[in-house]
Order: sequence, then structure tokens, then C-alpha cells
Amino acid sequence: MTRKKVKLAYITDDSARKATFKKRKKGLIKKVEELSILCDIDVCMIICSPYDAQPEVYPSSSGVQRVLARFKNMPEIVQSKKMVNQESFLRNRIAKANEQLEKQREENREKEITRIMFQTLMGAKGLLGLSIVDLKDLRWLIEQKLMNIKMRIERIGGTLAAQNCKPRLMALAAKGKPKSEGESATPVGAVEAARPPRFYASVDGMHRWPQWFMRLINPQE
Repeated sequence: MTRKKVKLAYITDDSARKATFKKRKKGLIKKVEELSILCDIDVCMIICSPYDAQPEVYPSSSGVQRVLARFKNMPEIVQSKKMVNQESFLRNRIAKANEQLEKQREENREKEITRIMFQTLMGAKGLLGLSIVDLKDLRWLIEQKLMNIKMRIERIGGTLAAQNCKPRLMALAAKGKPKSEGESATPVGAVEAARPPRFYASVDGMHRWPQWFMRLINPQE
């Protein structure tokens, strides 16, 4: 059974808040102890709460004083390098959330323009109702799709050329070899079959170019 996601908010109920404090304090002390043992580092912890008369320290009062003295002997620039307060912590969280929001907006915008492009190709929607911003984004998206298509065609053509290189060379070698008695000439079809395939376009198939275009820009096909 998976653990239920806890909402990070102040617990208004006194008994529930006290029980949560005791449970999480125990777990926090255990994690700090494991960090100190596994990594062989000096760690100290001071917990002040309204539920205890005296602050709880780890590993001991002398251990806390030793770690704090070592920390105070460091230069100020080293002390404040990774130090954060509540304000800076919240600012970092807000900045990170804004970055994620902006990234999600860009993804949604690209999906929207992609939908408009497919609707235009299928004739379900025209370009007259689009704004200048939509047209610019649509142009950028089409250029990216065409660039991807060109790269895929070049990659496929290179693969097919490499696969047909050996039979073509064999056919050409057989064509240039002196014929012996009873040996027939190399058929022209064999040489033609050995050549790398080319892309042909016909006037009759131009009305089907939206389907052809969509098949090319779909990487799953």
C-alpha cells in the first residue's frame, strides 16, 4: 500500500501536530545519525519546540559546541555559501516553480500550434483567422518539422545506400567482366535494382500531400 501524499501545510489540530512532531523528530535524528556514520562527518542538530522544556541536541552538548566552533572559524564567505533563510528558500522555490510554469506554457503552445497545422493541412481550418503571433509560431514550427523531415530522409537514404552498395558494386563488376562462352550479359534490371532508390513525385499524387507530410513528421511511423 503506497503512502498517502502529505499536504505541506500547518497542522491546525493540536494533538495531530504534536504526534507528527514526535514522529518526524525521531526520523530526523535517525537520518542525521546515519549521515554521520556513513559519511564520517561532523553533524550537529538543535531542536527547539514548545513541547520540550529544554532544546534537544544531537549528538551531545559538547558535540554541538565542537561543530559550531569549527563553523565559526571558517571565513564568512564560506559560511554563507550554502546558507539559506526562510526568505531565500521561498524565493528559490518560487523561481523554480516559475521556470516549470514557463516550460509547461511553451509545451502547451507548441501543441496548440501543431493542432492548428494539422487542421490547416487537412483543410478543416484556414489561415485567415490567425493572428500575426500565431502565423509566426506556425512558420517556426513548420520550419522545424521540415528540418526534421530532411534529416530523416538523409538518414534513411544513407542507410539504404549503404545496404545497396555491395550488390551494386557486384553488378557493375559483373558487367565489366569479359564474357566467356555461354555466359549471358548482365541484365540491365539487375544494375537498376542495385541503384539506391530515389523519391518520385507525380502530379496525380499531389492532392494527397497532406497525408504524406503528416506521415513524415510523425516519428512513430
